[in-house]
Amino acid sequence: MAPRWWITFACSWMRSSTPTPGGSQTQETARLLQNMDATVGACQNFYQYACGGWLERHVIPETSSRHSVFDILRDKLEIVLKGVFETESDQDRDAFKKAKTLYSSCMNEKQAWSLEDTLATLNSHYHKKVILDMYVWTDDRDSRRHIIYIDQPGLGMPSRDYYFNDGNYKRVLSSTAYLQFMVSMARIAREARNLTQEDDRVVEEMVQVLDLETDIANATSPAEERQDVTILYNKMTLSKLQESFNLNVSGFNWTRFVRGVLSSVAVDLQREEEVVVYSSPYLEKMNNVLSKHTVRTLQNYLTWQLVMERVSSLSRRFKDARAQYRKALYGTTVEEARWRDCVRYVQGSMENAVGALYVRETFAGESKRMVSDLISKIQEAYVETLEELNWMDDQSKEKAREKAMAIKEHIGYPDHILEESNLKLDQEYAHLNFSEENYFENVLENLQAEAHKTLKKLREPVDPDMWIIGAAVVNAFYSPNRNQIVFPAGILQPPFFSKQQLQALNFGGIGMVIGHEITHGFDDNGRNFDKDGNMLNWWSNYSAEHFKDQSQCMVQQYGNFNWKLAGGQNVSGISTLGENIADNGGVRQAYKAYMKWVEREGEELRLPGLDMDHKQLFFLNFAQVWCGAYRPEYASQCIKTDSHSPLEYRVLGSLQNFGAFSDAFQCKPGTPMNPEIKCRVW
Repeated sequence: MAPRWWITFACSWMRSSTPTPGGSQTQETARLLQNMDATVGACQNFYQYACGGWLERHVIPETSSRHSVFDILRDKLEIVLKGVFETESDQDRDAFKKAKTLYSSCMNEKQAWSLEDTLATLNSHYHKKVILDMYVWTDDRDSRRHIIYIDQPGLGMPSRDYYFNDGNYKRVLSSTAYLQFMVSMARIAREARNLTQEDDRVVEEMVQVLDLETDIANATSPAEERQDVTILYNKMTLSKLQESFNLNVSGFNWTRFVRGVLSSVAVDLQREEEVVVYSSPYLEKMNNVLSKHTVRTLQNYLTWQLVMERVSSLSRRFKDARAQYRKALYGTTVEEARWRDCVRYVQGSMENAVGALYVRETFAGESKRMVSDLISKIQEAYVETLEELNWMDDQSKEKAREKAMAIKEHIGYPDHILEESNLKLDQEYAHLNFSEENYFENVLENLQAEAHKTLKKLREPVDPDMWIIGAAVVNAFYSPNRNQIVFPAGILQPPFFSKQQLQALNFGGIGMVIGHEITHGFDDNGRNFDKDGNMLNWWSNYSAEHFKDQSQCMVQQYGNFNWKLAGGQNVSGISTLGENIADNGGVRQAYKAYMKWVEREGEELRLPGLDMDHKQLFFLNFAQVWCGAYRPEYASQCIKTDSHSPLEYRVLGSLQNFGAFSDAFQCKPGTPMNPEIKCRVW
C-alpha cells in the first residue's frame, strides 16, 4: 500500500469583488454554453445537461484512454514544460540544468542498450517492489516518527480481477494480451543476448510466470477489504514478524531482507525493530504460493517485473511489444509522443526543480493569498455545517471543529524553490550526475536516489513542512498523517479559478475542491486520524455508529449506478466511499460559503447571453469541471481500480443528494435529480 494521501481532479480560485461586464464574461458565457446540451432537462440528467455539448465536441485522442477537462489542463501544462526543458539559459541553476539534461537524454533514442549489463545492476534498493512491498513512511499512530511498513505488492495488470476468468470479455482480452506481451518481451530479450532456446520453451516459461503472478494476485486482498486502516494497521517487532510469517517452506529471513534493503542507506536495525504490517492475510497465504513454484520461475518473474516497468526507457522493439497490450488494456491505438513521455518522467522524478521552472513561467504569485482566504471561508462553512447534523453528538462535533481548524495548507509551491540565494533546491539533486547520451543509466540513478530518499528517513523525525507533491501538477491532495491540504500551482487555473471569473464559477470550481479536500479529513479513512495526524479514535460510540449508518446510504446509492460503458458493471460503493463523501461534502460547503459571500457582497451580475442566476451558475461550473469521456476498455479498468466514481456519477450522485440544487433548478420531487431518498454524511 502506497503512502497515504488522497487525489482529486480539481482546484482554482475566487476574486474579492464583483466583476463588471466585459470581454472575459463573454468568454465565460461562450464556454459554459458550448459545453451544455440544453435539449436535456436539468432535472433529468444534470451531467448531460451541463456536459453534453462538451462530449459532442471532444473526441478522445488515439493516444488517450480518457479525455476530460482535467486531461486537457494537464496536456497544456506539459506543453509549457516542454518549452521550458528545451530552452537553454546560461543563468540556469544546477537543479534546472539537471532537469533539462534528464529530458534531453530521454529524447535521445539513438543510444544502444545492453539488457544483460543493465539488469545486472538492478537490485533490491532500486525502488522496485516484487512479492513484498516494504517502505518507510510516517507512523499512523505517531505522526512525529517514521517506521517501516510491510504490505502486499502491486501487480503487473491493473487489479487482481484481471487474473481470473469471470466472463468479463474486456478483462479476458487484457489477460491474453498481457501473456502475449510477456512472451514477446522474453523473445526480444533472448535475441538481444544471442541466446538460442526453443520457442515453445519460451512460451512455457512465461505461462509459468503468469501462473505465479496469478497465485500472488489471488493471495492479495481486494480493495473492498482494505478500506479500514485501523484493521490494516498491525505493529510488531521483527522477531514477531519472523515468528508469524515464514513465507516459504524453507523459511524466510525477515531480518536479512530488511537489513539488505536498508544497507544501501547505512541504517542499522535496532535489536527489536518495529514494523507495521498492512497485509497479514496476504503474508499468511504466501507460504503455499511460493512452495508451488520453482526457483527458476521465481527468478523469471523478478526479471519480468523489473523489465516491464522500464519499457519506456528501452529500445523501440520493447515499446512495440507493449503497444498491443496497451491497446487491449486502455483502448489506445497510437503511442504518446516521445516528448510527452519525457516531460512526465522528468516531472515525476524531479518535482521541485520542474515545479520551479513551471512557476517561473506561468504562475501568478498573488494566487497564494487568494486561495488561503478562500480556504478560511470553506473551513468556516464546514464548522457551521456541523451544527446541522443531528447524528453527531456535541463531544464529537467539538473534536471535529478542532481538527478542521487545525488543517494546515500548502498553496502553489514551496517558497524556497524560487529563492536564488537558497541552495536547498540544488542540494536536493547534488548527488545526481546525468548524461544526455545515457538515458537508461540516468533512470537507474534516479531509481536508486528515490529509494535512498525514502529509506534514509527511518531514523529522521517527520518534517511537518514537507510538500508531498510538486508544484507542476494538475491536482489537489489531503494527507491524513499531516492533516494537511495541498493545492499545487498547476491546478490553480481556469475553469477552476481565475481572477476574472464570477465568484459563482470560482466557488463552484476551486471552492468545491477545497471543500472536497477538507472533507477527506472526515471520510471513512480520514476520520480515524486526529488533528495532529495520529490514528486515534476521537469519536464517541454514538457518533461512530451513526457515521457508519449515514455512510451506508452512500454505499448503496453509488453501488446502484450501472456504468454501461464498463460492460454494465456497477460502481463499487465501498471502494469509492471516501471520495464520494468528499464530493458531497465539498459541494455542500462551497455552496454554503458562496451564499455567505453573496449575503455580504450582493448578487453578481448575470453573464450576458446566459439565462442563469448566480446559484445555477455555481452548479453548472461544478458539473463542467468534471466533463470527460472514457474508452470502454479504460472504463472497465477504472471501475475496478479507481477510488473515485466515474466522472458523470460524481456529478449526479452529489447533486441528487443536495436539496439546494433542486431548489436552484426547480426540480420536482421524484425527478431523477431530486429523488425521495437523499444521502448525507457532512
